Amino acid sequence: MSTATAELDAAGIHAHALREDYLRCRGLHAHHGRTYYTATRVLPAGRRPGIHALYGFARWVDDIVDEPAPGATVDDQRVQLDAVDADLALALSGAEPTEPVLRALAHTVDRYRLDPAYFTAFMASMRMDLTVTDYRDLDHLREYMYGSAAVIGLQVLPVLGTVTPREEAAPHAAALGEAFQLTNFLRDVSEDLGRGRVYLPADVLAGHGVDRDHLADCARRGAPDPPARRALADMVRINQDLYRRAEPGVAMLDPVARPCVATALRLYRAILDEIVAADFDVWSVRHRVSRGRKVAAAMPALARSLWARAVPRPRRPTP
Repeated sequence: MSTATAELDAAGIHAHALREDYLRCRGLHAHHGRTYYTATRVLPAGRRPGIHALYGFARWVDDIVDEPAPGATVDDQRVQLDAVDADLALALSGAEPTEPVLRALAHTVDRYRLDPAYFTAFMASMRMDLTVTDYRDLDHLREYMYGSAAVIGLQVLPVLGTVTPREEAAPHAAALGEAFQLTNFLRDVSEDLGRGRVYLPADVLAGHGVDRDHLADCARRGAPDPPARRALADMVRINQDLYRRAEPGVAMLDPVARPCVATALRLYRAILDEIVAADFDVWSVRHRVSRGRKVAAAMPALARSLWARAVPRPRRPTP
């Protein structure tokens, strides 16, 4: 029996069409979210399909914005997002959506009673990407990151389970979603410039004498200069603060889920370590965690997860 089949069986997903929908989401997760996918493998099998559905939906919509078809205009992308919104409304109302990813999402939303407002916020941030190309300050960026990242943490929280009331864990889950995304923004400065976007707040950059043109010049040279290094170092400090705010939430999770989130946190934070070790060069290389380092992080986490499953602890039900 394959791992994918075992996951679906453990989750009680038996209808053939729905299994295919979940497999589509799993494939998106495995291909695009490799670091987080590695961490997800530490979860009990029955919880993984829900995570795959949530990631698969987010990635599918993100690709409409970031990977448009050749020749597609912003108006074409807007029409596609309108179609997603219409199908998403069907999914969240209990009707049958047409897209496989949305059918898996609808099943996950119903199973874990997820708040539809999370998905409305996500779609709003995806629309921002069609027109917003710069962020004036960190507050402005966090308006975007709430829908594009914080709500992802809030979505997965019911799937993972908590030992405290969910509202106590929610701020930490949201902070972790933002921390992951800010790490991606730091790693992908050059790639985002190629799409016409700068996600690093303009006021932080300006404090070091850096602006869009300055970043573009670094991209042309394939290396940072001292002002760019200082600006990125400042952003790394902001990113590390988000990880520190997120960390207390790990202990609030169901014991079997803690190793998964702790592993994801450790691996994503390691990307920051790579950026710092490269003297903030995010232009000549795309920083990623090596396969060996992922395995080294995942194996102890798997052992902890298996121990937590073998020795169940009493936990309070979450609302």
